[in-house]
Amino acid sequence: SCRNRAEMTQRCATLSRTTGETAIELTLELDPAQPGDGRIDSGIGFLDHMLSAFARHGRFGLSVAAKGDLHVDFHHTTEDIAIVLGQAFEQALGDKRGITRYGHAVVPMDEARVDAAIDISGRPFLVWDVRFRHDKIGQMDTELFEEFFRALSSNARIALHVTQGAGTNDHHVAEACFKAVARALGQAVSIDP
Repeated sequence: SCRNRAEMTQRCATLSRTTGETAIELTLELDPAQPGDGRIDSGIGFLDHMLSAFARHGRFGLSVAAKGDLHVDFHHTTEDIAIVLGQAFEQALGDKRGITRYGHAVVPMDEARVDAAIDISGRPFLVWDVRFRHDKIGQMDTELFEEFFRALSSNARIALHVTQGAGTNDHHVAEACFKAVARALGQAVSIDP
């Protein structure tokens, strides 16, 4: 965790959030020694897969431990992880001085292609133009991906546009969304030389 590191960095945050539905512990490092490092356990296999890809492609250090009311559905856990992740970005960026601010990435995943554009503006907004062919990927409702990115953008206080250019395989579309947003965020939080 950031609190336990020998050398504290301004670009790191460790947060926890407990509600009646979930308990989340999360650490985010914007400049980790080992990008993509961390342990992710949300209790939702597909979300773990997406968050691992997010950390790797954004070159972030990310650890997530979540316990939620999965016996009800995956909504609370998915949304609450995104809330805490967004708050961690906001905290890790501090006064945002010197960052690139804008980021853009296009990620193809076989037949799928997703474009993500970000402005770390302090003005949260989500534009979501992504279509899924099925209601679920495995056990996860595809409608939860929009909820995830809405909560992330609101709590990180960023303008986020996610646009699907192509794609028929829902797994590829979802993965392209997470990778494109991660790559755009990695660019936006980088220090502008």
